[in-house]
Amino acid sequence: QVQLVESGGGLVQAGGSLRLSCAASGGTFSSYAMGWFRQAPGKEREFVARISRSGGATHYADSVKGRFTISRDNAKNTVYLQMNSLKPEDTAVYYCAADLGSMFTTQVRRYNYWGQGTQVTVSS
Repeated sequence: QVQLVESGGGLVQAGGSLRLSCAASGGTFSSYAMGWFRQAPGKEREFVARISRSGGATHYADSVKGRFTISRDNAKNTVYLQMNSLKPEDTAVYYCAADLGSMFTTQVRRYNYWGQGTQVTVSS
């Protein structure tokens, strides 16, 4: 059983930055890929970014490419999402998730464990 706890959300003005963290416990962190997703009110949960087990490969949604950076520290069992140049449309609850499978995926249903989410609000 893997437990994930996000932190770092908050209120920021457009153009600002936030860094989200997700601490993992209860499993072998370096053995699974990690993803960040977000869900805005009235919308479906959507993929934001993914990082491979070693951290050597990353993938981003087009909407955040060039502004967000996903990284991980396997020694600290933590994955991060650095968010720069934030826009009001980035407002959502952000979730980290663990993918224990071996195939690359951005699909919500393929991720095995989820955190409780952290709210990010970007004001205009």
